[in-house]
Amino acid sequence: MPGKRITQHQESLYMSKRQQGQSQETAAACAAISERSGRRIEKGERQSIPGERHWRTREDPLEVIWEKELVPLLEREPQLTGLTLWEYLEDEHAGQFPFRVLRTLQRRVKHWKATQGPDKVVIFRQSVPAGQQGLSDFSHPATGITLQGEVRWSRKIDQTS
Repeated sequence: MPGKRITQHQESLYMSKRQQGQSQETAAACAAISERSGRRIEKGERQSIPGERHWRTREDPLEVIWEKELVPLLEREPQLTGLTLWEYLEDEHAGQFPFRVLRTLQRRVKHWKATQGPDKVVIFRQSVPAGQQGLSDFSHPATGITLQGEVRWSRKIDQTS
């Protein structure tokens, strides 16, 4: 089908059919791709994943002040948000950074906190439902063990002391 990208599932289905001994034509039909696409898959001519790019679509509006002003603020006060920093920029550099820069700033702050910010407190909550674990109480050694209402084991304590 022209204009549609071949999915990873289609590619693996095509290759599995070919490994089973089916012809290119049959394997391509099972995977709902053209024979030509099947030949490309076999040769390893895979197109790049859509959406990935290595170039910038516009200039970075925060390039000038990010390292000089904003990172030191974040290092001193890591709980600052993108909105707070944008308000700071509005006060310090009036009119230079429009409101549309806010989302870029929020992304930058989020990335900075994830990569260079302070570590988050990690808590592993533990809940033990009743009866899940066998627990023993060693503070009363004379307590007998009963099974189905019948005492099976009891330890006598010498009370002569």
